[in-house]
Amino acid sequence: MSSSLKDELIFDPADSDYHTYRIPALIADGENVIAFCEGRVNSGSDTGKIDLVCRRSTDGGASWGDVQVVHSADDATCGNPAPVVDPASGDIVLVSVRNPGDLSEKKLHLSDQAYLARRVFLQRSGDLGRTWTEPEEITDAVKHKNWGWYATGPCHGIALTQGPHAGRLLIPANHTVLPEPDQDPDPRQRYSAGHCIVSDDGGRSWRLGFVDDHVDDEDPLAINPNESAAVELADGRVYFNTRNFSSSVSGRVHAWSEDGGDTLDAPYRPVRATVAPDVQAALIRLPDDRIVLSTPRSAGRRVRLGLYVGNAGGTGWRRGPLLHAGPAAYSDLALLPDERLGVLYEAGQKRPYEGIRLARVPLSSIDDRRS
Repeated sequence: MSSSLKDELIFDPADSDYHTYRIPALIADGENVIAFCEGRVNSGSDTGKIDLVCRRSTDGGASWGDVQVVHSADDATCGNPAPVVDPASGDIVLVSVRNPGDLSEKKLHLSDQAYLARRVFLQRSGDLGRTWTEPEEITDAVKHKNWGWYATGPCHGIALTQGPHAGRLLIPANHTVLPEPDQDPDPRQRYSAGHCIVSDDGGRSWRLGFVDDHVDDEDPLAINPNESAAVELADGRVYFNTRNFSSSVSGRVHAWSEDGGDTLDAPYRPVRATVAPDVQAALIRLPDDRIVLSTPRSAGRRVRLGLYVGNAGGTGWRRGPLLHAGPAAYSDLALLPDERLGVLYEAGQKRPYEGIRLARVPLSSIDDRRS
C-alpha cells in the first residue's frame, strides 16, 4: 500500500449501538461526502433488527460527524443503501429495502408472501444529508408480483449526463423469480436475476428499466446476476458489472446498455480479465474516462481488497493498487475533491466485517501495480 494513501476506520462497532456495521455506500458532492451502511443491532447476521445509518463529512472526507439513523422500523431489517445525487435539484435521493427481521433471505427467495415482505423505499434530503424525508414505499412501481428476494445496489446509483436520457437517475438492482407450483424450488433459491430502476423526474417517481431473468437458461446456475454496480461510460452507454451469485463460472459478469438502462445490448457474460470471489463490488469513472472496479482480488476468499482499472469501454482490465491485504468484502467508490478516490470498504484483521474503513487514494497512484 502506498504511503500517500490515507486510510481510517469510519464505522467502528466498538462502543456503538450496533454489533456490526456492514454494506457500505458512498457519495460525494464537492466537499460534502456521505458514507452509508447497515447498523446491525444484535449480531452480524443478514436478518434481525437492522438500521440504515450514515455519517457526514463537510471537508472531503478528512473528518466525520456522528452516526445518524436514516431508516429504521421496529424490529425490521432495513438496508441495501443505494444513494444518488440528483443534478437538477442537488437533492440526495436514497433507495433502500425493508423486510420483517425474522425472515431470512432463503425464505424471501421462496415464500409466496415474499412480494409483500421484501419492500422498496424512497427517501431524499435537500440539506446535504442533515435531515431525511420519511421512507415512501415504491414497491409496486419497481417489483413484479412473481419476484421474491429484491435488493437495491448495494452501492451508489448514477445520474446520466449525456444523450436523450441526460438527468436520468439509475439504480442497479437484483431479484429472484419465485418458482411455479410444479417447479423444484431448490435451484431457484441459489440464483439471482438482474435489473435496474430509473427515474426521469429527479427521483420522485421510479419504474423498471431492463430485466434479465435468465429463467430459460439450460443451466440456471451459470450466470446469476446479483448485487450490481453501474457507471456511465464516456460514450454515453451504461456499463453494468455484477456479482455472479453461487455460480461455478467467473466471479464477475458484465453487460452494456445503449438506451440509458432500458434494455441490455446483450445478456450478462463473464469478465475474463478480473479475479474475484462471490462478493459485491463497485464501479466509478475517472476524470480521464477510464473506469475503476473495487473488489477483493482472490478467486475463492474475501481477502486482498484492491482496484482494477478498466479502459473507457469496460472491455479491458488490469490490476491497480492493493488497499487491504487481509480479510475484506463489500465496498463503494466516490471521487473526492482533493484529486483522490474514496474507497469505503468492509475489512478487518481476522474477519472482513470488523468495521468499515475509508481509503483516500491519490488519483496519481491509480496505476500503481506493485501489489
